[in-house]
Amino acid sequence: MSEEVFVLGVGMIRFGKYPEKSVKELTAEALDSVFSDAPRVGRKDIEAAWYSNSLWGQAEGQNSIKGQVAMAPLGMPGIPIMNVENGCAGATSALHGAWMGIKAGVYDLALAIGVEKVWFPEDKARMYSWFMSGMDVEFGRSVVAAFRAQAEADAEKSSSKGGGGKGGSHSPFMDVYGMGARLHMERYGSTQRQLAVISSKNHYHGSLNPLAQYQKNMSVEEVLEDSPVSYPLTRSMCAPVGDGAAAAILCSAKMLERFPDARPVRILASVLASGALPDSGLENIAKRLSDRAYEQAGLGPEDIDVAEVHDATAFGELLQCEELGFCSEGEGGLLAESGATTLGGRLPINTSGGLECRGHPIGASGLAQIHELVTQLRGEAGARQVEGARIALSENGGGFIGLEEAAMCIHILEG
Repeated sequence: MSEEVFVLGVGMIRFGKYPEKSVKELTAEALDSVFSDAPRVGRKDIEAAWYSNSLWGQAEGQNSIKGQVAMAPLGMPGIPIMNVENGCAGATSALHGAWMGIKAGVYDLALAIGVEKVWFPEDKARMYSWFMSGMDVEFGRSVVAAFRAQAEADAEKSSSKGGGGKGGSHSPFMDVYGMGARLHMERYGSTQRQLAVISSKNHYHGSLNPLAQYQKNMSVEEVLEDSPVSYPLTRSMCAPVGDGAAAAILCSAKMLERFPDARPVRILASVLASGALPDSGLENIAKRLSDRAYEQAGLGPEDIDVAEVHDATAFGELLQCEELGFCSEGEGGLLAESGATTLGGRLPINTSGGLECRGHPIGASGLAQIHELVTQLRGEAGARQVEGARIALSENGGGFIGLEEAAMCIHILEG
């Protein structure tokens, strides 16, 4: 029989802009945090680690052995370290790897950690260019240029905020999300205001989270009036650039017996898949992957009490609500307007503030989702606590292949 797997400890630093800190320093801080959350676990008890990072190589030349370099002086000598790069889905891919190691009975105590240093203010254009590596670079530049031009044209026709923004002043992914939002508006009648409702909700949630990069509540009107990025997206609808680190310690049921005072959270499902080109004949990645996750957990979307979804923009949240089965196709904006996804609603989503407010340091974001959900399931989320939360879902996507995410992980947790 395969092992049950539990999250024994979680930790993260407040996401933000730390130009003075190195990747090694961010790694050390995340480890201090996760071992503080599981104080009876010694560093030398860890049997294996999965280390997620995307941009250290491009930024500073550390293209290989990232985890070994970052963790060498941090008290876990000689353990196997698997380096993970899966775009924005890297951190939960690391979690999936640690889960597999325990599930297979190879390890009893494993670490997943994600660390990213993205903020280099002295050369923003170069910094934003790194994000192109999350696409098929061969044709990505021409596609993004076309998306930006279309965003400008659509913004002029609508006489609305959220135009093309300054070329090079934002991640190319914002142009991809902007195009997706415009197509959704054309097909289903969703609106820019619905996107602002999602963003305003996440700013409210973020204002309650001491670890969020942005902790400022914003009204729907303030979101709509913010600086344009890529129509219909304004700045407040988009995840900020920043640095961060997060980690989780996983253990088997047998190992859990050693820690009777732990606050464990069980992993009911852990699934990973890759995106496919439009002519593949496969369903959308989030739909087929969530079906697998629900089957593995023996649950359905109606059983989820709280969720963290990959809202690199407000449109990302709108779309994932549909793909994960939280509402019908085309009704993600209506779901947000109903109040169902706000604290106190039927299914609070992104109670951490989401990527839009908690922040999105690429290789760390997925484990920040896990940190939030474990905190919720333990009943330790304070002012943003979801009452009675017992089942939680994390959806973390990374990069683009064709018209969908290149990689995606979904985890379902039980408190």
